[in-house]
Order: sequence, then structure tokens, then C-alpha cells
Amino acid sequence: MGMLQTMRWFGSNDPVSLMDIRQAGCAGVVTALHQIPVGELWSVEAIEERKRLVEAQNDTYSPLRWAVVESLPVHEDIKKGRPSRTTYIENYKQSIRNLAACGIRTVCYNFMPVLDWSRTNLKYEMPDGSRALRFVWEDFAVFDLCILKRPGAESDYEPEIIESAHQKFGQMTPEQIAELSNIVLLGLPGSEEAFTLDTFQGLLNEYATIGDAELRKNLYYFIQQVAPVAQEVGVDLCIHPDDPPRPLLGLPRVVSTEVDLAQLMAASDVTANGITFCTGSLGIRPDNDLPGMIQRFGERIHFIHLRTTKREDDQRNFHEADHLAGDVDMYAVIKAIVLEQKRRKQAGIGETSIPMRPDHGHQMLDDLHKKTYPGYSAIGRLRGLAELRGLEYGIERSL
Repeated sequence: MGMLQTMRWFGSNDPVSLMDIRQAGCAGVVTALHQIPVGELWSVEAIEERKRLVEAQNDTYSPLRWAVVESLPVHEDIKKGRPSRTTYIENYKQSIRNLAACGIRTVCYNFMPVLDWSRTNLKYEMPDGSRALRFVWEDFAVFDLCILKRPGAESDYEPEIIESAHQKFGQMTPEQIAELSNIVLLGLPGSEEAFTLDTFQGLLNEYATIGDAELRKNLYYFIQQVAPVAQEVGVDLCIHPDDPPRPLLGLPRVVSTEVDLAQLMAASDVTANGITFCTGSLGIRPDNDLPGMIQRFGERIHFIHLRTTKREDDQRNFHEADHLAGDVDMYAVIKAIVLEQKRRKQAGIGETSIPMRPDHGHQMLDDLHKKTYPGYSAIGRLRGLAELRGLEYGIERSL
């Protein structure tokens, strides 16, 4: 009755293979059709092709199944509320229908404008020599103020940060400047292509008249259009929280707190309108009560990312901690999940095992010498999964 253990897989070019995921003890795969441009239709043929890849060796080895789509991306025109959103929303609806026809029942998405998750260091060295992802507010200010030179950026930073950012920039080498720029501008997960500075500033300019209220309105409109279709065909949609959960680059972030999630759930009050409960993203904010949120949003949680971040002296700075360390009370979180799954079983809900994946493992051991997607090396995630699996087992036995 435990959580369905999964790992993210970026397709045939992913250095972490399906056999690696299988040997980690997973029964599910989290993947997406990264080759299809954002906004275009996911055809039944393309979905079935990916399914065949995932299931190709099931007759010989422990079976794997495509358990979760992460992500079915939302086109920027939908986020900006442009007239063309009608076409992209219709494509989204049909993609949901096609996924349902192929037996894929869980779809993760996010509504972060322009960028997906943001970091300033992809190789932060931990005390044990492993490497983690890190976000430093001052370094982000260096990019924003001194590299991108975004008009009006000074209003988003306090004077001491502005001064220290300019001082730090003046001491950086061209190689360090290029590295920071490339990290911030890195595209969607599954892609190694970064934006150019000019292209990026142009994308930011398109949000000049879109603030918090406008983005929320566009999100609620989107979910009101697509959630009823998902409910009809038996697909669970689950939004990923903002990462980090605060405004960046003058862009609003509207999925960062419990209040944000409650408003979104109320915007379309069907079970299919749900949450990807990412403990790493939500846990960055000390005002998010994660175990309590699991209790309050229980039936709307369709997918879980388990990781923890550690806030540093400047609370806006954080790094990815070991899965059982950091600021997230992982014991309380997993206990709340176990109790939610028991509630589902007692209520007679068909599928009681919530898909879970260990998120953003440290780069360690042999993986230090390999090129993998940031946060998605094999061994760090394997370590995290083993720890989380053991914690869940102990909690279940204790209950």
C-alpha cells in the first residue's frame, strides 16, 4: 500500500537508463515527450511510442510502466492570456484525452512564467564532497543587475544587495560570468539549450503588463477549461509549485503558498484539479506547514516530489540537502502521506498508492565524473529513494 516509487527519465538520451531505474527498485517511470514543441498536440502515436520504450523489457525483467507525465508544458500564450491561448488549450485538452486513451492517468504541469526552476550553482560542494544545487540571492542579483541589466531591476533588491552584487561582479572572471549566466538561463528540464540574453529580456518584456492578479486570472481560466476534460476521461492534473516560491526577475509567482493552492483548488472544484506536492519547493518557505497541507489537501495530491532544502543564514539562500536532512520534517511528511493513503483505502478509492519520486539527488561517487541533467544523476537519487523507502516502511510498521 506504500507510495508508488518512480524516477524521472528524460528519454533515450538520458545517461540514467531504464535499467538503472528498474534496479533502483522503481515500478514507475516519470517522463515526457520533450521532443514535441510546447503547445503542440501529443498524438496517440507519439505517446504509444514512449510507452513501448518504457515497457520494452518488461517480459524479461521487473516491469516498469509510464506512471506520470512530467510535464505536459503550458504554452506561454496561455500564461499571458493571449487570444491564441484558445488553440493551445484545445491542444492541451486533446493531449489529455490521448494520454487517457493510452492509459496514462497522472499529468504534472507548472505555471511559472518564462523560466522553470531557478538556481545559481549546479555544483555546490557539500561537506562529504558530493555536489548539490544551490540558490544564492546575491548571485541572482548579479545576473539580474549586472549581466542581464533588466530595466527597473534595482527596485527588487535592497541597497546593500545592489552594492554587494556590483562589487562581486567586478571581481568575476569572464568564465565565471558566463557560467552564472548559463545556469540561470538554462531551459526546461530535459533540454540543454539555454536562452540568449536578448531573447530572454524579450520574453520578460512580454510580461510587462502581467502582474500577480493577471497571472492568477489566466491560471484559473486555464484550469477551468482543462480540468473538466481531465475529470471526464479519468486523468489527474497536478500543478507543481513555484521553485523558488517567490517572485523573480519582476515576474509574479502564484503557486507558492497554501493560500495559493487553496485558491487554485477552489477555481475548479473537481478532483482532477490537483497538486504535485513538492516538499523541496514548498519547504523553502518557513510559513508552509507541509504535514498540515497534506492533511488539508489530501484528496487533491496526485503526485509527490520528496526532497528537502536547507535555508542558509540569508533565508533567501538555500541548497539541496540530503533527503532526510534540511528544513523539511520528512518523518512528519511521510507519516501524513501514509495516513492519507490509509484514508483512501478505507474510503474505497481505487488507487491508493500515490506516485512518488525522489527529487534532485546529489551528484556523488562515479556520477561526479559523468554528465547528467542537473539534480538527476542516478546514485544520489538512489540514495534518497533508499532512505525514503526505509522511512516509509518504518512508519507503516509503527502504525
